[in-house]
Amino acid sequence: MDYHIDAKNKVLGRLATDISLILQGKKSAAYKSNAVSDDKVYVKNVDGLVVTGNKMTDKIYYNHTGYVGHLKEKRLEEAMAKDPRWVLRHAVRKMLPRNFLTQRRIKNLIFVEK
Repeated sequence: MDYHIDAKNKVLGRLATDISLILQGKKSAAYKSNAVSDDKVYVKNVDGLVVTGNKMTDKIYYNHTGYVGHLKEKRLEEAMAKDPRWVLRHAVRKMLPRNFLTQRRIKNLIFVEK
């Protein structure tokens, strides 16, 4: 089943939880925990995502390159300005279970241009 979601004025975390439940297949009657569901999520207007509180300035994404002293930081407002699709995909990926199905499930998250 295909789900079409308009992300305009939706809160990032609440939208990510709904999408992760759909991608796991928990919204369908034929749910199996060990299989990838046929459900696809099409998201549009990702630029209109809303974040509550002070998360735009306080939330930091960390990335380590593997070299000494190379811990990279990126604030949420920088990430949203660069690519809001990455922010939503990252939030959904962190909410999915960590197993061998995660990559195949995240491929069912499709961003639609207006």
